[in-house]
Amino acid sequence: MSSKKQFTLAELADHKEKGSTLYVSIKGKVYDHPGGEEVLLDEAGQDATEAFEDVGHSEEALEILKGLEIGELKDVSN
Repeated sequence: MSSKKQFTLAELADHKEKGSTLYVSIKGKVYDHPGGEEVLLDEAGQDATEAFEDVGHSEEALEILKGLEIGELKDVSN
């Protein structure tokens, strides 16, 4: 069984610039998200839970997201 990488908020923030791999955190999980660059640049490198939920996503999109999970956010207190 492999354990998931644990990201700090600082590590997550390292992945928010155009030209780098853009990561977002949603509900304490970290994703390498393939969504539109414009949206991602606004939310990359931080907790994007509220923005993600505001948009609303299809069941298919939620299933795809599961496959993009790369770790968990350590600094979360849910």
